[in-house]
Amino acid sequence: MTTAATFEYRARDRKGGIHAGSMEGASSAAVAVALRDKGFVPLKIEERRVSALDKELSIPGFKRKVKQKEVAILSRQLATMVNSGLTLVRALSILEKQADNPLLSRVVADVRTRVEQGSSLSGALEAHPGVFGHLYVSMIRAGEVGGALDETLLRLADNLEAAARLRSKVKSAMAYPVVVLALIIMIVSGMLLFVVPIFEGMYADLGGTLPFPTRILIGISSVLTTFWWFFLGATIGGVFLFRRWKRTPEGRHTFDALKLRIPILGKVVQKVAISRFARTLSVLSRTGVPVLQALDIVAVTAGNSQVTDAIGDVQSSVRRGESLAAPLHRHEVFPPMVTHMMAVGEETGALDTMLSKVADFYDQEVDDTMSALTSLIEPLLIIVMGVAVGGILIALYLPMFNIANLIQN
Repeated sequence: MTTAATFEYRARDRKGGIHAGSMEGASSAAVAVALRDKGFVPLKIEERRVSALDKELSIPGFKRKVKQKEVAILSRQLATMVNSGLTLVRALSILEKQADNPLLSRVVADVRTRVEQGSSLSGALEAHPGVFGHLYVSMIRAGEVGGALDETLLRLADNLEAAARLRSKVKSAMAYPVVVLALIIMIVSGMLLFVVPIFEGMYADLGGTLPFPTRILIGISSVLTTFWWFFLGATIGGVFLFRRWKRTPEGRHTFDALKLRIPILGKVVQKVAISRFARTLSVLSRTGVPVLQALDIVAVTAGNSQVTDAIGDVQSSVRRGESLAAPLHRHEVFPPMVTHMMAVGEETGALDTMLSKVADFYDQEVDDTMSALTSLIEPLLIIVMGVAVGGILIALYLPMFNIANLIQN
């Protein structure tokens, strides 16, 4: 009986879009047949290699991770050691001992062992896709071929640090609104579930007709108190189904398009996607990765299917001997400034420099937009909290102003 293995694949659909994922199969040939049956053209199929280290560290319910910032620091330290004349094995041995993260230390130890056994650095890193992604491995491989491993590692460190800064800016800006919104939901839910029923019992003993806002509030509280299990189950089920739908190609494409249309936030998503695209392609161009291979990597790491579709058009254009920038005009996700700067970069032979400038510009745009958005959201959330809590309190205490009439009735 043949045991099924898990294969990582990259494939092109009928529209030219690049898709990456994993699939179980008896062999790479069987996976290729399955992909063709689904209408895909396989580009690369590799068996997922899970080392003994990965199996040992896989704990049910917990997923230990190595942060990208730690990988950036590792890259910069390794570049310094290689540039200083240390052998790769000795440099990895030093990094293994001084790594603060135990998981990263064991990963580096495994990489060192593979290099000692004759593997290339890129081949050893490829065994740990959870730590060193496709972009990282491809750039290291290009650096090995070009004899510029230390320079490539420095560029990787710069790229990872820039990406980490961008993520940190977005997360920091969204942290306050998310916390306040969660607090509003908890306060309102607590009042509806526990406070309003107390007042409902008190007013029921008094008799009489309650004001309309109070009756509405008591009705909402009664429904929520009686059917809380339904609302909780619907919320959990909705989140589960949404996340499952988002993982499908159709769901991911629809959701990515929807994100770009959200007022204000859609612009932030667009700028983040353009920055990631420009910085990744810039680093790959400087490293000497062939343009079609670089576009494949950018498509996989784009993070937005709208950008991936645009890259599919670019690949078709390059295969016909045309420019990189021209096909991007047809995609709304890329503003004219980006395409014109890329066109100038191609004409002057400084595409990587232009792309780097585009990435820096949009990083700053994201920073400014998020700062302005945070300044706007903070007072709005305070107003929402005041209206929600104040509205509930007013509706609860309205009968108090007419309590004499309630008692007489």
